Amino acid sequence: MDNKKDIRALTKEQLRDFFVENGDKSFRGNQVYEWLWSKSLHTFEDMTNISKETREMLEANFVINHIKVDSMQKSADGTIKNGIKLHDGFIVESVLIPTKKRTTACVSSQVGCSLDCKFCATSRLKRMRNLNPDEIYDQVVIIDKQSRLYHNRKLTNIVFMGMGEPLMNYKNVMKSIEMITSPEGLGMSSKRITVSTSGVPKMIKMMADEEVKFNLAVSLHSAIDEVRTSIMPFNTNFPLKDLKESLEYWYEKTKREITYEYIVWEGINDKREDITALVEFCKAVPCKVNLIEYNPIDDGEFQQASSSAINNYISNLEMNDITVNVRKSRGKDIDAACGQLANKS
Repeated sequence: MDNKKDIRALTKEQLRDFFVENGDKSFRGNQVYEWLWSKSLHTFEDMTNISKETREMLEANFVINHIKVDSMQKSADGTIKNGIKLHDGFIVESVLIPTKKRTTACVSSQVGCSLDCKFCATSRLKRMRNLNPDEIYDQVVIIDKQSRLYHNRKLTNIVFMGMGEPLMNYKNVMKSIEMITSPEGLGMSSKRITVSTSGVPKMIKMMADEEVKFNLAVSLHSAIDEVRTSIMPFNTNFPLKDLKESLEYWYEKTKREITYEYIVWEGINDKREDITALVEFCKAVPCKVNLIEYNPIDDGEFQQASSSAINNYISNLEMNDITVNVRKSRGKDIDAACGQLANKS
């Protein structure tokens, strides 16, 4: 077994210390750090501004556990789904979503998922492990290259809406965002990043305390506890009362509005009382609602609600001055749409 440490687990200061301890200058750590992050290099051999002896010393002590694109599928609408192989053989998926004005990276944060949403294919995989910060970062690097190659523009947005519950991998997700936004990493704006959670109140409050600058989306789907628990069983542990309190705290601390992701299913949450409950929930803090087209996962239990039910939601939300958008799914023909990521090829 290779017991070498992944060099990207080291901070810049730790890298500088490593070189000093091995009889070299501390600035050598800065050079290597730049190769690893802003230049996203995956081999020591290609670090051309350091000596061969130094590269061999790095090779003897460290590994770079970079990810690889194991499979790539292109949708008729331009969406690209990547099967990403991690250093230990696990596979996660990430998606490039192009529109006329932007390209968005949908990245994964866990192998499988910690939660148990019944309508989501990923939840059936269960959580195998959390992704490391560099594994999340590398997904963004890959999708940025694909955006430039296939759509002739750099990546504009990032959403943590792939496999996994980001707030159940809190430390690593926050570190990945730190590097994505750092001038020493990719230098992307925090305002272009959205973290989507199914709702973990304690962690939402923790983010608020850190005064983060990125956007927050909540996968809500019902504002009635009994209904939400029936489709998202973990709601028993994180009831809507606690979720609402954490979102009020978030807004008080950050002054950033919240996006609610909401799918309407036939016979589940398409009634008048469902709409009324959502409207009331939305009044707690400034927000907008994205009504998302449902993407089937083959079992037939969940069916897209009728257009009249969707229109009832829209009219009631607008009547109460709540911004609402209807989101058409992208990449459905390659199982790349919301809720479909389950390592199917």
